[in-house]
Amino acid sequence: MPTSRIEVLVEEPSMEAFLGVLLPRLLPRDRTFGLHPFQGKGDLQNKLEVRLRGYAEWLPEDWRIVVIVDRDNEDCLELKARLEAIAQRAGLRTRTSSGTPQWQLVNRIAIEELEAWYFGDWQAVRAAYPRVASTVPYRQGLRDSDAIAGGTWETFERVMRKHGYFKGGLPKIEAARAIAAHIDPARSRSRSFRILHAAIDEAMA
Repeated sequence: MPTSRIEVLVEEPSMEAFLGVLLPRLLPRDRTFGLHPFQGKGDLQNKLEVRLRGYAEWLPEDWRIVVIVDRDNEDCLELKARLEAIAQRAGLRTRTSSGTPQWQLVNRIAIEELEAWYFGDWQAVRAAYPRVASTVPYRQGLRDSDAIAGGTWETFERVMRKHGYFKGGLPKIEAARAIAAHIDPARSRSRSFRILHAAIDEAMA
């Protein structure tokens, strides 16, 4: 059955802002979505099981849930296993546990943070902020957007400051909205973003 609505749980407002602009560009016009931000990763994980138990009691067959968290410095496999265990205890069928497209919930991890997805589609960044150099993602340490060391948002802020932007600090929500308006999944070099996009595509099929 095609999905009519996606409920997306995210850990903070900048991801909410990013998806609030991106999802209307990705979803068919007759599909809807809801975005539910938490007060950080810890808040999301602490409240997630109760929230998912609530969904499990009434979730329509044609609705899906997507949970997105930043990896930060955690082990990706351990973080994913923890999220999967929470969903299964809540009584929801995850994509990983079902092994089929007929899942109710999918857990996805931004590696290591939302800003890695910006480095993965630098053309989108340049469309929003045209003074930045096209060569940035080819520099040493930035070629693999999901493996940038030392904090992705801090690195993004430093790069943008060098090109005359964000002198007062990175406005995360403003940047998220501006860049999301130009993101093209087909050209993204971020594996974690492509995996999220594939799950959304699968839900819409």
